[in-house]
Amino acid sequence: MKPVRKPLWVLTLLHSLLVGTLVEPSSPASRPLSVSSRVGNRAVLPCSWKQRLGKAPPACHVQWATPDDTVFELRGDVRWAAAAFRGRLEVPADGLGAGDCSLVIRDVQIGDAGRYESFMLLDGLRAKSRVFIQSVRLSVFDHKSVMSRGPGEDLVLDLYTRHSVRVVFQDRNSSAWAELWTREDGGSERLVKHPLDEQLTMKKLSRSDEGTYKVLDERGLAVSTVQLFVEENSTALNAQQLLEDGAPTDDVTTSGCSALLVFALLITSLQITRLV
Repeated sequence: MKPVRKPLWVLTLLHSLLVGTLVEPSSPASRPLSVSSRVGNRAVLPCSWKQRLGKAPPACHVQWATPDDTVFELRGDVRWAAAAFRGRLEVPADGLGAGDCSLVIRDVQIGDAGRYESFMLLDGLRAKSRVFIQSVRLSVFDHKSVMSRGPGEDLVLDLYTRHSVRVVFQDRNSSAWAELWTREDGGSERLVKHPLDEQLTMKKLSRSDEGTYKVLDERGLAVSTVQLFVEENSTALNAQQLLEDGAPTDDVTTSGCSALLVFALLITSLQITRLV
């Protein structure tokens, strides 16, 4: 007796039903949101547990994690943060009961960039259950600027963060980098660290100070890059480069085009000054 062969459409239907029972449909919360910040600034990674849980759990136990490790937990008055983030993370408790479990990152660092996921841990009869809430991708950019100063004037270099540990300099006619300042060794008579603010002041500029300055963090990553021109009759213009890598919005694109226009005008004026 020959075996009865099921029609192809029946097999296809059974396969579809099986896959449907194994794969959970994607939800808006599973798609990562995008947040960007600059080094030293404050970033907020949005999170709302209401869209996943509906009603408030008896005790809010929030957890934030990267693909590699847990970075923050909050349960009542007890909070914990990973060593690399210690003193920089917070989930505001005043909005937690209303559903806001957003993670606030202060003094953002280049190394903070990456994907973060939030969870709510719920007490069960025998063990805790871990409910996924939201995924957020954080992009972190360094600071870039072009400055023009006159001979004898001072240059103020922003360090932006207490994690900035070195400043290096490249003369415009050289490819080598020279170390100007380290947090460990302190400053000099010409290069003075502000006692409170994260700023350095280089006094009495000369033409030999013209070039590129980089502020580096503990990992050697660039916190900021400053292109300095030292010219007679300087207008002391600062052209901040606002258009960075990342998804541009209409406002950012407009601001970036304006900044690039200012930069072009600055370079043109410097070239005219040299010709005169």
